[in-house]
Amino acid sequence: MTTQRTLLVTGGGGFLGGAIVRQLVGNAERVRSFSRGRYPDLEALGVEQVQGDLADADAVKRACEGVEAVFHVAAKPGVWGPYETYHQANVTGTQNVIDACRQCGVRRLIHTSSPSVVFDGRDMEGVDESVPYPDHYEAHYPRTKALAEQAVLAAARQGLPAVALRPHLIWGPGDNHLAPRLLARARRLRRVGDGTNKVDTIYIDNAAHAHVLAEARLRENPALSGRVYFISQDHPIPLWDMVDHILAAGGLPPVRKTISPTMATFAGAAFETIYKLLGIRTEPPMTRFVAGELATAHWFNIAAAKRDLGYTPLVSTEEGLRRLTDWLARRHG
Repeated sequence: MTTQRTLLVTGGGGFLGGAIVRQLVGNAERVRSFSRGRYPDLEALGVEQVQGDLADADAVKRACEGVEAVFHVAAKPGVWGPYETYHQANVTGTQNVIDACRQCGVRRLIHTSSPSVVFDGRDMEGVDESVPYPDHYEAHYPRTKALAEQAVLAAARQGLPAVALRPHLIWGPGDNHLAPRLLARARRLRRVGDGTNKVDTIYIDNAAHAHVLAEARLRENPALSGRVYFISQDHPIPLWDMVDHILAAGGLPPVRKTISPTMATFAGAAFETIYKLLGIRTEPPMTRFVAGELATAHWFNIAAAKRDLGYTPLVSTEEGLRRLTDWLARRHG
């Protein structure tokens, strides 16, 4: 009789973390979640919930006790706010997870990173994991996520079995970030550039599936430790087509008005300056980082994830959009 193992998901109450939790529970795993809040959805799934903050090393260690593997998903997202808050959550928090894994004898760490850690403001078309980190970042999120990823890879070199995944633009039912922001700003949105820049996205269930696969493959093949993987729908799409698809899912018309990349960057710089001078905490309508993301192509070669993890998207973009449409209809119905 084999003893059922326990797997920890940091941020298990969040969008991606919750999707990973549901897949693990579906695989009959015993799951523990570490989040700042308590979530009835997790309670209903029979998930053990440990409350605490990533910046609290003792709380993280308590969450890691008796755990075989950790999915470190929790992070501070967004493009605006004090550097210290990003560093505390994304860098200090990740280091606390690494330290707790070592102290508690955790056998595997699956770290959720981001393609933005290698974004240098220029087009990225079909690049693979060999692309280097840039010398400069236009926002605190990619900078601190890069530091976090580097810490995980350093820990892997020092003997902690770990891999990092870079999902790009996660979307789907349950989305509490991308779709709600687009729908809320629909009337003010402007296409940046000519609209032909292609990007990768990933449907929520595919992103979670890749994480579950990564843990299983790392268990089978410890030599994968220290590697990074881009994961996506494997189907680049013009960014503004995707925006329009999400707006359509919410019953809204497509974006018609345009602005040049130069004007968007200028506006972003101006807004950043004004918001900093006035101490405004809400996110500006535009930033230089967002202008760069909206104006450039960023899609990736996921051959490594296919080869090493056996990853292929289970849900097509078309099917995902149907599910998103149904979810939004129920949510606003």
